[in-house]
Amino acid sequence: MSNILITGAAGFIGFHLSQKLLHQGATIIGIDNLNSYYDVSLKKARLQQIETDKNFRFYQLDIANRKTISELFTQHTFDYVIHLAAQAGVRYSLENPHAYVDSNLVGFVNILEGCRHGRIKHLVYASSSSVYGANKKIPFSTEDNVDHPISLYAATKKANELMAYTYSHLYRLPTTGLRFFTVYGPWGRPDMAYFMFTKAILAGEPIKVFNNGKMKRDFTYIDDIVEGIIRVMNRIPNPLESELGVPYKVYNIGNNQPVELLKFIEILETCLGKKAIKNFLPMQPGDVPMTYADIDDLMKDVGFRPDTPLEIGLEQFVCWYQTYYQS
Repeated sequence: MSNILITGAAGFIGFHLSQKLLHQGATIIGIDNLNSYYDVSLKKARLQQIETDKNFRFYQLDIANRKTISELFTQHTFDYVIHLAAQAGVRYSLENPHAYVDSNLVGFVNILEGCRHGRIKHLVYASSSSVYGANKKIPFSTEDNVDHPISLYAATKKANELMAYTYSHLYRLPTTGLRFFTVYGPWGRPDMAYFMFTKAILAGEPIKVFNNGKMKRDFTYIDDIVEGIIRVMNRIPNPLESELGVPYKVYNIGNNQPVELLKFIEILETCLGKKAIKNFLPMQPGDVPMTYADIDDLMKDVGFRPDTPLEIGLEQFVCWYQTYYQS
């Protein structure tokens, strides 16, 4: 069985991934700094679900701390590293840029260095659909140029891909970046629109509908994201398959089926059995009108495509939400 380091283990994706891998028999060390970007009690509640497993050990560490991350890789041997820790959020990056530099840039190079010296078999890290910025061509392909990010968050994720490529080239460290598309589901992030919509609708409060609801998003259910990560983890990039002979790869993981925001709200209303009070607003800085994942490479290389219908995924989320918050 594999020894795996998961950074951001108390986060939305990290928690679900840890659960699945533990069920499959892996030994996991999870780290997270438990910062207050959103409700820390939710992060701790996630950890409580997995800390009872004898094959899981948790450390509260900040990836931006070079010394403690170096010590972590010195004291433990890992086969794989799944790097999910990051400062998330597009709008937050407009007001708190240094948080993104510390976590997403300094933190990432600390992880890269740990993987290099620890002779890791494969580093899989979270990128984002945000790297596509204001690209007009759809669906978004990993072959597309992504040199025009429209938020600092997106710029740091693009930078991560460039940094990973450099380490793959210089040190032959196998790396795979995953561009996630609007992940949702139980135990999700409270700063995400679907979470805030649910809270407001149940409270009878208006919801903010940006771009007058005309935005489209490639909503991707958490179980599909986790399945994609595990399949990719087990497919180490082959330098012989790369044009440049480098053990480096980037994939999109999305549902390949964009849904208009108003349609999304309509499905959520059905799941909640309650209508939303909509406050229509213009597009926010840093937002894009549409995300749409081309997943041909994912299907070709690992034989998987996300396929959870929005109706089922939102129903699962609402069921969890009403149980967790007793609402």
